[in-house]
Amino acid sequence: MRRSVGRTGVCYDNAMAESFFSALKTEWLNRYVFTSRAKAKRQVIRYIEGFYNRRRLHSALGYRPPQEILNEHDSSQVAA
Repeated sequence: MRRSVGRTGVCYDNAMAESFFSALKTEWLNRYVFTSRAKAKRQVIRYIEGFYNRRRLHSALGYRPPQEILNEHDSSQVAA
């Protein structure tokens, strides 16, 4: 594990996290009003497991969902 080398307000070393949280807020959370932390937590999990990892296309993965990449990786490990 490496420590962050950026200053406050400089996001170059955690651009992936910044991108994820931006997508979470704009694509999902802005649609809801939460009455409890538990409901908010369930919606975040629903977004990550139901949409972000399974269906959302990611440019860094050749516009394919992470689940598809994982399945390919797992099948190549079994074949080897």
